[in-house]
Amino acid sequence: MASYDRYRAGGSPRPLETGDTWWYAAVAGEAAGSFITRVRTRTRRACLGAVLVLTVVYAGLVLTATGRRWGDAAVTGRRADTAAATLLREHPSLAGLTTVSLVAGCVLLLAVGLIRKRYALTGAAAGAVVTALAVTGLLQRYAPRPRLLDTGGALVPSGFPSAQTTLALGVAFGLTLVVPYRLRGLAVGTGTLWSVAVGAHTIAAGRHRPGDVIAAALVVLAVHCGLLAVLARKGKVRPGARRGAALRGLPATVPLGILAAAGLGAGFWLLGDTLALPATAPYDPAELRLAHRCGQALAAGVTAATGLLLLGLLRRVELDGAPSPYRLGGPFVEAAGAPGDGELVGPFTEDHDHEIS
Repeated sequence: MASYDRYRAGGSPRPLETGDTWWYAAVAGEAAGSFITRVRTRTRRACLGAVLVLTVVYAGLVLTATGRRWGDAAVTGRRADTAAATLLREHPSLAGLTTVSLVAGCVLLLAVGLIRKRYALTGAAAGAVVTALAVTGLLQRYAPRPRLLDTGGALVPSGFPSAQTTLALGVAFGLTLVVPYRLRGLAVGTGTLWSVAVGAHTIAAGRHRPGDVIAAALVVLAVHCGLLAVLARKGKVRPGARRGAALRGLPATVPLGILAAAGLGAGFWLLGDTLALPATAPYDPAELRLAHRCGQALAAGVTAATGLLLLGLLRRVELDGAPSPYRLGGPFVEAAGAPGDGELVGPFTEDHDHEIS
């Protein structure tokens, strides 16, 4: 196949010559190993992988007695963790600030997309957020789980996954569709750090277990990877610049990478000790505090890792780029002469003196 059957990354495209035809673009986009095919394949695999990990988390932390006991210990241990308890007691406005920040994040997502006149992608980003929230609501309501009762005998509602984390991370990931390519790392990295803070607050306040926050991050990742696979299937992606974009995002991606590595490392290091809790109370306050810190570390690490994974999947990928540099060509176009700027190119000459035989 010709040398231009694959999109070129960086630099200017090869000069057009007589004989370049529109169907080369279609063949290039669907050919095995083409840029669009690679993007579609890796985002689709990431979507399926997120669903698989979500299933494992659900089975391990919701359906098993050990997982439920660990989640309860992590929530109860917030009272034994003096640092978290003191912070919430001295700053009660954090709860209202979290709600305000979620509203502001939604407004920011829509405003950036509308100001940049990316109406279709703004609608896609908003649809992805709504879809993730809908999946979260369905899992909270219909996912099978043991019946849990509070001290008064009332049924405890399920918090799996966390709606607050779903909304925050959905907004952060939605920025990939509306912000400029060169600012994507900075915007998405900052938004993911904010999502980590929202999830940590919900755990410290006792609203959600660590598994709820982890599940929310996986739901959002699966939904957005599925959306990106659809956009790639429709040809809405093209290669981005090889240099510059990653450097601009370092102020956000470096702390995000450190948080992901430290959170996952510390969380899995402490997980073995916290899973060995006795089956019945009373529990040692030190063990409860350790379980809370383990849950906070794992939730923060998984949330940060999903943000880095999404940025890695979109590395050197620009969304909704310019059309491919292909055009109609052939002897008729050659006879008509080279077209000027804005001039339509077709298979017939200017005098329309042609014959179909």
